[in-house]
Amino acid sequence: MSDDVTPIRQQYLDIKKKYPDAILFFRLGDFYETFDNDAETTSRELDIVLTSRNVAKGMRIPMAGIPYHAAENYLSRLIERGYHVAICEQVGEQPVKGLFPREVTRVVTPGTLLEPSLLKGDRNNYLASLFIAHDSAGLAYADISTGEFAATEWTGQDFFTRVRAELARLQPSEIILPVECPVSDQITYHKTFQPNWRFETGRCMEALKKQLQTSTLDGFGLRGMQSAIQAAGALIQYLQDTQPAALQLLVSIHTYQLDSSMLLDVSTRRNLELTETIRGGSEEGSLLSVLDHAITPMGHRLMRSWVSKPLLDIPAIQARQACVQWFVDNGLIRKEFIQSLKDISDLERLVNRVTAGTAQPRDLTAIRANLHALPELLRILASPCEAVQSILKHLDPCTNELALLDEAIADDPPATLQNTGVIRPGYSSELDNIIQSSRNAREWIANLEQVERERTGIKNLKVGYNKVFGYYIEVTHSNTGVVPQEYIRKQTLVNAERYITPEMKEYETLVLNAEERIREVEGRLFREICRNIAANSSRLLKTAQAISELDVTAALADVAVNNHYVCPEITPEPVLEIIDGRHPVVEKTLTSDRFIPNDTVFDQGELVRVITGPNMSGKSTFLRQVALIVLMAQMGSFVPASSARIGLVDRIFTRIGAQDEIHAGQSTFMVEMVETANILHHATTRSLLVLDEIGRGTSTYDGLSIAWAVVEHIHNHPGLRSRTLFATHYHELTQLADLLPGIRNYNVAVTEVDNNVVFLHKIVPGGTDRSYGIHVGQLAGLPKPVIQRANEILSELEATSGKAVNIGETTSRQMALFPETNPLLDELKALDILSISPLEALNKLFEWKKKYTENEDGHNVKKA
Repeated sequence: MSDDVTPIRQQYLDIKKKYPDAILFFRLGDFYETFDNDAETTSRELDIVLTSRNVAKGMRIPMAGIPYHAAENYLSRLIERGYHVAICEQVGEQPVKGLFPREVTRVVTPGTLLEPSLLKGDRNNYLASLFIAHDSAGLAYADISTGEFAATEWTGQDFFTRVRAELARLQPSEIILPVECPVSDQITYHKTFQPNWRFETGRCMEALKKQLQTSTLDGFGLRGMQSAIQAAGALIQYLQDTQPAALQLLVSIHTYQLDSSMLLDVSTRRNLELTETIRGGSEEGSLLSVLDHAITPMGHRLMRSWVSKPLLDIPAIQARQACVQWFVDNGLIRKEFIQSLKDISDLERLVNRVTAGTAQPRDLTAIRANLHALPELLRILASPCEAVQSILKHLDPCTNELALLDEAIADDPPATLQNTGVIRPGYSSELDNIIQSSRNAREWIANLEQVERERTGIKNLKVGYNKVFGYYIEVTHSNTGVVPQEYIRKQTLVNAERYITPEMKEYETLVLNAEERIREVEGRLFREICRNIAANSSRLLKTAQAISELDVTAALADVAVNNHYVCPEITPEPVLEIIDGRHPVVEKTLTSDRFIPNDTVFDQGELVRVITGPNMSGKSTFLRQVALIVLMAQMGSFVPASSARIGLVDRIFTRIGAQDEIHAGQSTFMVEMVETANILHHATTRSLLVLDEIGRGTSTYDGLSIAWAVVEHIHNHPGLRSRTLFATHYHELTQLADLLPGIRNYNVAVTEVDNNVVFLHKIVPGGTDRSYGIHVGQLAGLPKPVIQRANEILSELEATSGKAVNIGETTSRQMALFPETNPLLDELKALDILSISPLEALNKLFEWKKKYTENEDGHNVKKA
């Protein structure tokens, strides 16, 4: 220890050295104190007073503290800002060389939260781990609050696209990466870097074997998945450092392949607003907000998972549909079941807190309440269909665990073990004896004054208590002559003497030590009960999973009935037939207007629909609604339509809206092209493509050329030929329907009444040649002079199609993209070749060259 600092300062420095990247909460009395840079950060982020502390002669350091009883509130704010916090507690009851020993009991990070107040009940809190090799990637993730632990692996040249898509589904709170991860700058989640050696194959394999208590990982499906093993092993090592208690929850690992569910890339999730809106990032206004009528926290989490992970297995989809259909057909049972779920709390996380050793008394009473509610759930679902019955078989009443909790835990225990009254009377004879002895001792002391007055005849005898001597008998000096011989004098006062007796001290010991002994025994019994519950946690967790599945299917049925959804037919055939389809979110936001439904029926051989029409007419809504209906169908939900027959879709791709990524050096148009390239490289004949305004981010010629080529490529490429909805304002693309057999033209119907445009929001066959953009500008509030001038310019441009026109005081040339005539060809046709001389011909050529290939400054241009 340095002679320049105090012992407690040196203790702090020694501990801080082990956790350089975390804010160290150092327990001193009733406060967690932070020092040095940690104090400055804490003061700034939490808006608390920054003070200082003298730690050596002439040395003061920054200091900021928070009350230990309010720590969770401050912790949550630091975690939300991405900080790690190391909690350093006093350990042991006796000081060593005048200093209580202290050690870090846990490190709180965004992905390792267990505290109920810091967790969101409606979503998982995933800790992810990613390892990138030269030709593969391994991803592992865990939710230590539920015990979920899974891993997967990708190989091939374009695996990072799939990695990004899976991370977008998981939305991890924290992701572990090796220091030398080649893609770390492309990951936007909270990143925690670990030394590269933490990801070594042998080290990770041994960490997993030890955690899973096995000699081989083959039984978990990890054979040959080296990158997945490296990711999962690094995750286990990270938890050993930060939250070792949570390792008790990770008793198994689930390996999975993405070919069992639909892969949705980042842009598709964003454009379809599956779990949050594009603007504001709010859940309100997303597809999840419409579908998630689940009651329990477990149901909310599962609903989010289903929305984010549509299935690719038709029997699995049909099994979910069958459950939803049963709840739809049995409305009274559904309502009764939904009402009964209100008695169910978060059984999944409650059980895992018990297993992790962090449970409090009221967690056990909550588990008990859940188990008491199970018989009623089973009674309500007495005669379900086969699909519901397959879920119910995992719903275990856990009668032994319920009996233990009923017998052992008081009806209304205190919130923590610091207070007594946790264990029910009659459960432990040892505890009952202590309580009874304490009660008898208190009664004996309470009666002692009256008994001694009668026995001694001293009428003013008093029994009192202070912290120095404990209980005592006080007698005035005038009565000292009649004090019994067994009284032992303890203190002399001005007017009285104070005495004790051996018997009184025995009862005093019983009273004073009883509460501490009761706490000790109750704590021991409580931990024994938790161990018994944890030993059967797998049955309780299966029950929790069954409840969540029933909750979700009942919720989907309730949504289907209330919103008039139908059960779609899922088929392996390449069909897409939606009758009277509606946008599930938009129709809920309309108040006065009725949502206009539309059919989407792809005929035999139809591949691409080119959809034209005005702005604000509903093209984007229509595109999104088709994609959402397909997604809802494959997650097992009913859909907003009068009927639907949908061929299984392997992926949904969307390119909608304008968005830049300045942080990545990409303009709006670059982002559009990157997303389009991703679609063309990864779509298949079973994919659904939703493309809106491809090519609008650049010049008209470039944009039209790209859009034209994209449509041709989708139609002609044998590996593509995907069902495609292609909305555009390039009316020239309607010509493709005459050139390619798989393309059809559709437009959004519009009518004009008294020079006012009325959008009918109906998709009808055929193309259109107007966009009504000026009308939309008028609706948006553009100044009237601008609208009037725009109409004048539009009339002049439409009347000239490629000829020089006078706009204001300037002359410009507006060329049609596909002009009906060419001025050079017109002059050539009018030329009488037989009567012209060679010199006149040369002059004419010189004139044309000057006229059609040079501007006034002599620079070459293309004008004809």
